[in-house]
Amino acid sequence: MGTIPLGDMSAFDGPKYRAVAEMIRAAISRGQITEGERLPPVRDLAWDLKITPGTVARAYSLLTDEGLLEAEVGRGTFVAPQGGAAGLDPQWLIQNPPRDSGIVSLFSPRLPDVGQVDAIRRALREVADRPGTDLLNYPSATASEPVRQAAARWLSAAQVGPVDPDRLVFTHGGQNAISLVMQCVLRGRRPVILVEDLSYPGFRRAAELLRAEVVPVPMDDKGVIPQQLDRLARAHSAQLFCTSPEVQSPTCVHTPLERRKAVAEVARAQGFSILEDDCYRLAEARVPGYRMLLPDQAWYIASISKILTPALRIGFAIAPRNSDTELRRAVEFGYFGLSTPLAEMIGVLLGDDAITRLAAEIRAEVGRYIRAAVNALGSYDLTWHEDVPFFWLRLPQGWRVSAFCQAAEARGLKIRSAEDFAMREARVPHAVRIAVNAHVTLASFEGAMLRLRDLLDNPPENIGV
Repeated sequence: MGTIPLGDMSAFDGPKYRAVAEMIRAAISRGQITEGERLPPVRDLAWDLKITPGTVARAYSLLTDEGLLEAEVGRGTFVAPQGGAAGLDPQWLIQNPPRDSGIVSLFSPRLPDVGQVDAIRRALREVADRPGTDLLNYPSATASEPVRQAAARWLSAAQVGPVDPDRLVFTHGGQNAISLVMQCVLRGRRPVILVEDLSYPGFRRAAELLRAEVVPVPMDDKGVIPQQLDRLARAHSAQLFCTSPEVQSPTCVHTPLERRKAVAEVARAQGFSILEDDCYRLAEARVPGYRMLLPDQAWYIASISKILTPALRIGFAIAPRNSDTELRRAVEFGYFGLSTPLAEMIGVLLGDDAITRLAAEIRAEVGRYIRAAVNALGSYDLTWHEDVPFFWLRLPQGWRVSAFCQAAEARGLKIRSAEDFAMREARVPHAVRIAVNAHVTLASFEGAMLRLRDLLDNPPENIGV
């Protein structure tokens, strides 16, 4: 065929290739494009829509992966038979998962590529071509001023108070930032840190390397319980409390302002520091962070791993007032600072006006996957948010978490047990954390969610084993 009655792309939000895919889906559902009909060549449709051929090719590829289109070498792209098209029949999706979903890892979040890969490549080329890039000297604990300015602007969406670029320290990802903070704070032969009773395992791993004892603090649906925090801090003379109040992993809990104020008061009275891990926040912070509430005792860390890419291993750390020297000393004696080319590339990347738009598109894509998960599993006990790349599923009565994870893996799905986030001797809830994997198509992810629902709806006899 020569043209497709697709309509106006401006009516769609998000990446252009997604808009093209949505318009083709709509045209098929309306009967404007029928089964077996040949779509225009990529270049012809790109000309009609005034977009790049690569955008159209990506839309065609997406719909082909979903089973809505079929590509035949030498002949073109055609509308596939619609009796079993992905997304139209849930039972069909369960029994016939899209071809890229043989094993779907839902263990850790995997972000979609909405253009950030090209942006990273452009930034790398720009730095490589700069005559002034210093490739013969050691790096320093502080990057160049333009790089620090770009990073400070990037962190402006976090409610941590004014971010002085001179106080910003670059780290090799969020985990490196956690270790640096602990090195600055912990004192004595056997220091104690407090964590939420279900918390990011990296807190414990970093503490173990520093020979610190880790004590879990009970939580409720608003985060750590202040009275329990106070009791355990007194009992153990704790020096540091590690928390993720904006997006708690694994439970997806958000700690509201009143609870944060109560926690800050406990820290002020007991004299321990707070490490606020903000690595999972994709959108703007909803309420002030601990650095605003407790500027003399709160350390703040973040990274680009869950927002743009984990491949670059870029994180940020900000010390409390009067503790900048300790943090910079830890960086200097640890690794001198980011390599100069990497630091300058991050300055180019975060200084690009397009990067904010790309981050918004990533959030939108993550939201699509989360909505697919909620549509499939919403009748069960979920905690979720569209701006968070994972959700928390509490299993129905009778299921044991180990049996559920094994049954899910037998169906090609790798999920993360609550046991991974608890202390070894703790009583673990029968719950799992399920992450967005946007490296597979939305249809594959939806099929994975439907397979989980089918497992929950039809449990085997040995669910308690």
